[in-house]
Amino acid sequence: MSEEQAVELTEEISAIEVVTPNLESHEYYINREISLIDFQERVLAEAKSQKYPLLERVKFLAYVFHNLDEFFMVRVGGLHMQNAAGVSDLSIDGQTPAEQLAQIRKSTEKLYTRAQDCWINEIKPALGEAGIQILRYSELNDKQKNSVDKYYLETIFPTLTPLAFDPGHPFPHISNLSLNLAVFIQDKEKHQRFARVKVPSSLPRFIPIKRSSGGVKKDGTVPFKHLFVWIEEVIENNLQNLFPGMKILHAHPFRIIRNNDMEIQEIEAGDLLETMEESVRQRRFGSIVQLAVNKDITSEALSLLTSNLKVDKNDVFMFDGALGLSSLMELSKIDRFDLKRKQFIPYTPQKLKFDLNLSEDFFSIIRKEEIILHHPYDSFDPVVKFINAAAEDPRVLTIKQTLYRTGPKSPIVPALLRARRDFNKQVAVLVELKARFDEESNITWAKRLEDEGVHVTYGLVGLKTHCKVALVVRHDEDDVIRRYLHLGTGNYNHITAHAYEDFGFFTCDEAIGADATDLFNFLTGYSAIQEFRKLLVAPITLREKLIEHIQNEIEIQRNGQQGYMILKMNALVDKKIIKQLYEASQAGVKIDLIVRGISCLKPGIPGVSENIRVISVLGKYLEHSRVYYFQNSGKPVMLIGSADLMPRNLNNRVEVLFPITNIRLVKRIKKEVLEIYLKNGIRAWELQPDGEYKWLTEDPESAFDVQEHFILKAENPKI
Repeated sequence: MSEEQAVELTEEISAIEVVTPNLESHEYYINREISLIDFQERVLAEAKSQKYPLLERVKFLAYVFHNLDEFFMVRVGGLHMQNAAGVSDLSIDGQTPAEQLAQIRKSTEKLYTRAQDCWINEIKPALGEAGIQILRYSELNDKQKNSVDKYYLETIFPTLTPLAFDPGHPFPHISNLSLNLAVFIQDKEKHQRFARVKVPSSLPRFIPIKRSSGGVKKDGTVPFKHLFVWIEEVIENNLQNLFPGMKILHAHPFRIIRNNDMEIQEIEAGDLLETMEESVRQRRFGSIVQLAVNKDITSEALSLLTSNLKVDKNDVFMFDGALGLSSLMELSKIDRFDLKRKQFIPYTPQKLKFDLNLSEDFFSIIRKEEIILHHPYDSFDPVVKFINAAAEDPRVLTIKQTLYRTGPKSPIVPALLRARRDFNKQVAVLVELKARFDEESNITWAKRLEDEGVHVTYGLVGLKTHCKVALVVRHDEDDVIRRYLHLGTGNYNHITAHAYEDFGFFTCDEAIGADATDLFNFLTGYSAIQEFRKLLVAPITLREKLIEHIQNEIEIQRNGQQGYMILKMNALVDKKIIKQLYEASQAGVKIDLIVRGISCLKPGIPGVSENIRVISVLGKYLEHSRVYYFQNSGKPVMLIGSADLMPRNLNNRVEVLFPITNIRLVKRIKKEVLEIYLKNGIRAWELQPDGEYKWLTEDPESAFDVQEHFILKAENPKI
């Protein structure tokens, strides 16, 4: 090539416009609602998996229907309100509320169809083969009908209240998630009447029929040992008892879901406790966002329901078979251990196995070393023991704790009550009354705590308090006032601690303790604090500090070293954070994202996200922990806490991420937890550039199971 040609070629290359991807473009983002529906598809895949014992598969299927109920109550309900209010804001992928509702309709119809098919054609027949048969009323023999009819008269009939609809009776109120029968009858004058009969939720959905004698037949098959019939079919076939002298024409089951996405005007509330109680009552009257009926419903019945319930045709869903299959969870309680997963005893570190009467041992252990617990593989008992020890230890002066979801039979709250009532300690508790679907339980606990003289607050106006912090102030034996802390990723709920994967952390780090004191002063008093020593606190510092850590990895990459991040969370939605991750990828930073549920980020797009991988791990336990690891040129930064990367968590909640600075613990969590999730051949889903999820391995049934690995480690700690 001549010098002249070389110059011309250089000029041509320079003239070529380098197109920089516009990271604001909607094409680089996934709709959060569709991503959430995709997550339910992955849960359904667990229900279909032969890897799990049969009753565990039943649980997964029940979760699909339960999760969709909540999805319609909250997400669809919120979109309905936006649409009605004429909100024009676009979603992260550029859709209006109306467009999102239309897409949700299509996606959920397909999901419902697949989930019902899984029940009818896979799980129900498998249950039958295993000796658990769900019968239709028409399939019962005379003896069985006599048995269930007797149960109907003695138990079901007294609970039923038929409600008529005519000029003298307004159309009855239909409660949220209730299963009902629309009954059409004819009186002696041949006039057609309508009545609604509510299926009592206080009784089992599956009515047991007397068990067979058991044993194994000569051909080796197992006879049916558990026979059930649907309660609504028992009621439907005994309607004559409710309407004597009337002719039953036909009856149709129907079920509704109401909008539960209610906004609380906290600034106008004189008393938030009273306001929340009223809000819980008012939720019974939320607008209907789904009417579920059978496909064989008559046009007359459907028209009557839609007109009187004021339901749009786009909110009517037609099903084959039974409605409201979240009640399948009842079957998982059947006493058939051969059809359930093997129970394991969570591991308790030897140093935490001590007599509670020697409660000072707990605090001396924390003084010696920081402790990380990985639930449910590590026992939750030490957390309960920590609060009990604080309640009874005469050297403890003050206990402060946040309570988000405690459950109705919490061992934590009685310990706090005992600390105040029996040991006269100063106890301050922040009870989050706005924890969705736990409002009633939290209201009850708040009242009990207040009655015992505990300082109870309900957080900050406009913010949910989602962080998990317990602070114990103790006058130690060396005459020093120390602060001992438990911080975690999960709620102080001993029930979910057996089912959720989470981290808990014990420390008496002075800076973290001082930060916790400032945090509680911020939550319970008046504070304009803008900086913390070690804690990252939303909505004050968390977003800014996370972005700084991402930008630091970008700078490291630009300086010739390899930047690297591992981020584990439940959901990735926040556009500003996603843009930062895209920019890091463009700079060459390697990013592994372990995102259980929603991901609005699209990985693997050339020039945008080719250095980002997103995997989703599901299993027996709900992956719930949030861990943010930054390689930082060999001086790793690890942050653990309560915050997902969503606008609500970063902007509208009080969240806390706490640093793990002990290099031994950092290495342990990275090597023994995070790297296990990223191991080759893992049983997990990988998000594709087009937004679809695919199994990471060709044979997911026999692939490496992360949760089974952790169970094995808990049972054999020396492995």
